[in-house]
Amino acid sequence: MVKPICKDVFFLGQKSEPATKADIQVGRDLQDTLKANRVHCVGMAANMIGVKKNIIIINMGLVDVVMFNPVILSKSEPYETEEGCLSLSGVRPTTRYQNIEVEYYDFNWKKQRKKLSGWTAQIAQHEIDHLSGRII
Repeated sequence: MVKPICKDVFFLGQKSEPATKADIQVGRDLQDTLKANRVHCVGMAANMIGVKKNIIIINMGLVDVVMFNPVILSKSEPYETEEGCLSLSGVRPTTRYQNIEVEYYDFNWKKQRKKLSGWTAQIAQHEIDHLSGRII
């Protein structure tokens, strides 16, 4: 189901809670909501649709990948950039890493690991920041 985008900075600034198998529908809602906002958005965190759970979705070119309880295991090659967010107006400076490795659970609740670089790594870092209440 397509959900409204949360723009409440107080809510977005709160730390999310671990996701469970009972939160699979939130992942589907993120898929629908990202698809509906594709023109302006390449990734989302569950708190952007009003759910304080550790769930993100990132566009990886041809597919959108939902990650439950994602954790960055490693990062390298820092760089400075500016980012915008569907929940906020304008752009803000931030530090990102060119290469990351992330561990997460998929829809089948199987643990996955992915090495990401460039644009997809940047999207993942932005969305994972949302989970800890960090607003860019």
